[in-house]
Amino acid sequence: MSAEAWTGPLLSLLLGYLLGSIPFGVLLTRASGAGDLRSIGSGNIGATNVLRTGRKGLAALTLVLDMLKGTAAVLIAPLIAPDTAQLAAVGALLGHLYPIWLRFRGGKGVATLFGIMVGLHWPSGLVYGLVWIGVLGLTRYSSVAGITAALMAPVAAAIMQRFDLALLYLGFALLICWKHRANLDRLFSGTEPRVGRSRDG
Repeated sequence: MSAEAWTGPLLSLLLGYLLGSIPFGVLLTRASGAGDLRSIGSGNIGATNVLRTGRKGLAALTLVLDMLKGTAAVLIAPLIAPDTAQLAAVGALLGHLYPIWLRFRGGKGVATLFGIMVGLHWPSGLVYGLVWIGVLGLTRYSSVAGITAALMAPVAAAIMQRFDLALLYLGFALLICWKHRANLDRLFSGTEPRVGRSRDG
């Protein structure tokens, strides 16, 4: 394989990783004077933990930016090299989960995956978003909503006959479940807090 053949895909993967690794929650809370997000609540860098600072607007902005970085990655990548959107998607999610800037201790990927799905195939992204919001509204458990939405993603893609995306989404769902393993332990022990109450998300 020539250098030209793999340079484009590699650049798209790297672009996705760099965009995904931007820790908006950490940057926004620090800039607003709320302190280091990693020392607040669960220590997670996502919007749920930003909410624990008491700043709803900041949490909402973190959520939107974490989504948009995933969308941006998959929309920009094809401009670098054709047919590399899925590679950029992989990079973006891995960047959020394991950002080099934070010693590979990142977020849990729920919002970023939503943004990725909207960019790759908006109908399956819509299903993901509806499941996420619906389960969160019913249970008030951020972790349950995120895990359920992630597990529904490959199902939705398969029903829509996007089997290429179904396999990709299955891998993403497994990663998100892995990142939520502490939440699962707390759910089984009955100690997982609900959104708007105490500790981890």
